Amino acid sequence: MSDSRDVVLSTRDGHVVTWTINLPEARNPISGDEVVDRLVELVDEANRDIDTRVVILTGAGSAFSAGGNVKDMADRTGMFAGAPHALREGYRRGIQRLPKAIYHCEVPIIAAVNGPAVGAGCDLAMMCDMRIASTKAFFAESFVKLGIIPGDGGAWLLPRAVGAARAAEMAFTGDRVDAATALDWGMVSQVVEPEQLLDAARALADRVAVNPPNALRMTKKLLREGQRVDLDTLLELSASLQALSHHSQDHREALSAFLERRTGDFTGN
Repeated sequence: MSDSRDVVLSTRDGHVVTWTINLPEARNPISGDEVVDRLVELVDEANRDIDTRVVILTGAGSAFSAGGNVKDMADRTGMFAGAPHALREGYRRGIQRLPKAIYHCEVPIIAAVNGPAVGAGCDLAMMCDMRIASTKAFFAESFVKLGIIPGDGGAWLLPRAVGAARAAEMAFTGDRVDAATALDWGMVSQVVEPEQLLDAARALADRVAVNPPNALRMTKKLLREGQRVDLDTLLELSASLQALSHHSQDHREALSAFLERRTGDFTGN
């Protein structure tokens, strides 16, 4: 029997960790419990490890993620089995754990979208903080094509990535958005040739990882909270987190490095 960790591989290089969904023959579906459990586990590991400063998320093979397992859907097996109340619980205790976990991942996540990101796979890319796409990538909020709705939070995620009108267009038509259009819409920040994708993602990750880890985590926290609270509340939280920042050793090191025109050496203290 294969190790359950094989469904999503995790590799570390310095302060950058890469997660690779590793079900290429099935085009990397994410609706199964093994994948959800593994990604939730990896988020927990990243949150506990101050040496993890950036995560790159990608897919093995030709696809980023096909989203839900359509064969299981047709056969009414796995999370798609049972009466309506059982299906509801299947979503809540299954794939819906994924947006919650990734939303609460404390470190920045870069989606390196190597190929099709379809349905829940499209939403998985939207869960990430930054996105770089291969020229072979496309995005499709395609649930309506199967007579279902975005059950994994896509109706919340997609408008925040592309705006209400474009999110509605994608969700109501189910049509594909190619990489060039995704760049034009601001869905991704870069489009590169397939062989350059991981290098481009790593270059961006390195630009992030050079910074103090706690400042990165608190900045991400503020960006997340800014989506749902009013300005006064966000300013109060900012003041509190800023007070912590000013008393950190990394802040003192950052000041010294700036004044001495050198690269800082940050420890998370």
